[in-house]
Amino acid sequence: MRFSLRVNNDLTIPACVALAREAERWGFDQLWISDDLFGRSGPVLLGAVGHATTRLEIGSGILTPHTIHPAELAMLAATMDELTGSRFNLGVAAGAADFLGWVGIADPHPVATMRETLTALRALLRGERLPETGGRFQRGSAEAYLRFPPPRATPLYLGATGPKMLRLAGELADGVLPLLFPPEHYRTARPLIAEGERSRPPGLPPLDVAACLWVSLAEDRTAARRALAEKVAYYGHALSDLLLARLGVDRAEFAPIARAVMVDRDLGRAAGLVTDRMLRIGVAGVPEELVERLDPLVAQGAQHLSFGPPLGPDPRHAVELLGRHVLPRFR
Repeated sequence: MRFSLRVNNDLTIPACVALAREAERWGFDQLWISDDLFGRSGPVLLGAVGHATTRLEIGSGILTPHTIHPAELAMLAATMDELTGSRFNLGVAAGAADFLGWVGIADPHPVATMRETLTALRALLRGERLPETGGRFQRGSAEAYLRFPPPRATPLYLGATGPKMLRLAGELADGVLPLLFPPEHYRTARPLIAEGERSRPPGLPPLDVAACLWVSLAEDRTAARRALAEKVAYYGHALSDLLLARLGVDRAEFAPIARAVMVDRDLGRAAGLVTDRMLRIGVAGVPEELVERLDPLVAQGAQHLSFGPPLGPDPRHAVELLGRHVLPRFR
């Protein structure tokens, strides 16, 4: 069993470094850091964490080719591997349409975009030229190659929620970061990934499927619930139709919540509008409650458990709770 943490880029650099060191101390395998628009720079946070740790794998969760060209993504991946002794994983995805819309970006064909992106990244990280097969990101030339030898072909993880993207991850990625909202969604997402694996090129390694959950842990259940409600308030409106259907929540129910947090900038009021049904998107409470929700995933074959934000009202303490009470149950 593998274990990873995922954190948002709303943490300060010192807080991110401290949490990474705590994760390394408790034996986590990976730490993923987001790059959500208008937060702190994910690549800068990754650099700080990579410099401050010695064993922990670190990854971008996620970067999008819409704001960082695949040529620069390859530069970043190869340089991060150089910095960390090949401990970096490049997580990429098309990005949430709602958030990209803030800066006037729209992508009517996200699956095609990511197929093209993965193909371009593989070529560049093998020391080859950017393909010249057309498309948005494959208009290379004889001069389109890295000017230094990459330490290795950095593993490529694809963030995915919809059926077509989950299939693409199974087909072409080294790993997949499927957001399991709620955790029971694993039994829906894993067969879709397996469909893609049937078309997987034989030269690719076994696929690492990280069962990505939202977790908020604390001895105080009310505080844990509040921390999760704030994340649901911020991100709920951007969830895929597949995930909303799994929750039994209509997208229109998130409209007043999204307006409160995005337009009125009142996160407290927005969190107060989050219902118990919406909170089923993740797990909020004490470690024993999390174990109960994890047992079915492990029984269904999950081999990588990934715990994501908010983690709890005190993220470092939440990491300790995971390390003391959850990881030993599944090792």
